[in-house]
Amino acid sequence: MPHFRRVPSAPAAGPGRAAGEPSAVRAGQTGRVLPPIQVADAGDPRLADYVRLTDVHLRRSLEAAHGLFVAEGEKVIRRAIAAGYPMRSLLVTQDKVAGQADLIAGCPGPVYVIRPATAEALTGYRVHRGTLASMRRLPLPDVAGLLDSARRIVVLEDIVDHENVGAIFRCAAALGFDAVLLAPRCADPLYRRAVKVSMGAVFSVPYARLADWHGGLAGLRRAGFVVLALTPAADALPIEQAPAGGKLALLLGTEGDGLSARWLAAADERVRIPMSAGVDSLNVASAAAIACYLLGRGGLR
Repeated sequence: MPHFRRVPSAPAAGPGRAAGEPSAVRAGQTGRVLPPIQVADAGDPRLADYVRLTDVHLRRSLEAAHGLFVAEGEKVIRRAIAAGYPMRSLLVTQDKVAGQADLIAGCPGPVYVIRPATAEALTGYRVHRGTLASMRRLPLPDVAGLLDSARRIVVLEDIVDHENVGAIFRCAAALGFDAVLLAPRCADPLYRRAVKVSMGAVFSVPYARLADWHGGLAGLRRAGFVVLALTPAADALPIEQAPAGGKLALLLGTEGDGLSARWLAAADERVRIPMSAGVDSLNVASAAAIACYLLGRGGLR
């Protein structure tokens, strides 16, 4: 496993070019001409933005400290760029260079070209899509401003699985929800797995993080939202009977225990998805899809 001492904020471009790379050089935002850089060593400190992408604890501290996140795959990278996230650098495996010419040409920072095996040693997994981008994070909007412009929102309490967070963002984008609010301990929507599962929906759905878990729901009511808590409890209201008009906030709880007793008690209504065949609940992402469809713009109205 490669070891890195630092994360360079502006790596210098080297002279190398991998076999099969486009011969044209790139013009960056500063006017510099930057040819792609061939890197043979997974321990090269210039690649530190991409180290051990499967290590959640390392990535959480590294990405927070340096204000970055990693986008994987051409489509997701392009969606991040379209949403206004600046690209710090691009990492492309040698076998994918020919198909990424315009993405390479548009990168304002260094472009690193490496062998697929080197990419696997660097990141900790096989980089099937062959293209990774280090992107700079943008400031999150404040909660009050987000609520002013939203009519349907999803509120996540302590959902820690990045794939579930990404899937819920994709549901919100597809099914007519305007924004997502995150409790303080929720997983990062810009972690690589969340971004990938969402297919870039984390870039198109505005989100903010609640600073106050205890009293955070009070602000929803002040903004005019009816708060619905999704629960498998048998005495909860079937979701098809839930109020459909006005501003709605759908609360979704953590994968194991669901919503906390505090948030269940603070909701205006507890709602459930009726089950059959002895099944008592669904995965939170599956439940989110059903609930968002029923409560969204094409649902109960």
